Amino acid sequence: MSAILPTRKIGTADEPLFTAMGFGTMGLAMSYGPVESDEERFKFKRNPGKREGVFLATKFGAYFDEQHTATLRSDPEFVREQIASSLERLGVDHIDLYYQHRVDPKTPIEVTVRAMAELVKEGKVKYLGLSECSAKALRRAHAVHPISAIQIEYSPFALYIEDPQVALLQTARELGVTVVAYSPIGHGLLTGQYKSPADFDPTDIRRVLPKFSESNFPKILSIVDRVKVIAENYGATPAQATLAWVLAQGPDFVIIPGTKKVKYLEENVKAATITLTEEDINAVRELAEEAERDLPKHRVPEGHDMGMGEDSPELEMN
Repeated sequence: MSAILPTRKIGTADEPLFTAMGFGTMGLAMSYGPVESDEERFKFKRNPGKREGVFLATKFGAYFDEQHTATLRSDPEFVREQIASSLERLGVDHIDLYYQHRVDPKTPIEVTVRAMAELVKEGKVKYLGLSECSAKALRRAHAVHPISAIQIEYSPFALYIEDPQVALLQTARELGVTVVAYSPIGHGLLTGQYKSPADFDPTDIRRVLPKFSESNFPKILSIVDRVKVIAENYGATPAQATLAWVLAQGPDFVIIPGTKKVKYLEENVKAATITLTEEDINAVRELAEEAERDLPKHRVPEGHDMGMGEDSPELEMN
């Protein structure tokens, strides 16, 4: 599939290094619970020759105690424990892009990034990234070692990083940091497959996301219907048009939609080859701004925003 996909740079690298679209394997991440031993999920162990053709990114920073209570941890000792664990589980000798999952409220980010930078020197990691960080945290981290990418939610239903008060997109562009957009199809809502929260599985987190409440669904469906009309200009699905729109935000945007079905993976890949007209880019922008105006600003339920958009303690100078 990579042969047909456009490539983009990561950070300030001189050459395009990865495709404009990646595949989000969120179900394999520690942040979503302990990873069970399942060799079929880690094909690198059986097909080591495939590793060279894959740009591999993963995260660290979520810690689960014996009661399985989640917290954030990014001290140097934990950074080393986590890279060793990731390399072992994945069966590889290095990670291309290593993210801090969330900013640790206990450890100065300078201390964390120094530990991450040591992994670069040792050849265990090539590039460093942050996820759901604040603009200030990004600046502090970048001052220690170049941060190549930030992973953040971005879609027509989530323009958070564009907010001048947040200033995350502005800061990333100033520093030459790539934006890796997760949930670029609005948690699947822009596929047009969901007509109400009742369509979600009882355990689906989308049932508790503020934007996707029963009262907001009429507004969501109205926007999705209008994206469908735009998509028809390209013989595309609304999801494909949405992905093409996110990529059209600039050469510094990369998307990582996730899916459990090969059919939708193939559809997503095709979206990277769609070029929207300026008129249609602006039309989707108007819909995104409508969503920003009419839907709740909170992306997660109260109490579930641990480490999102936060800064770390200041580094004490001895």
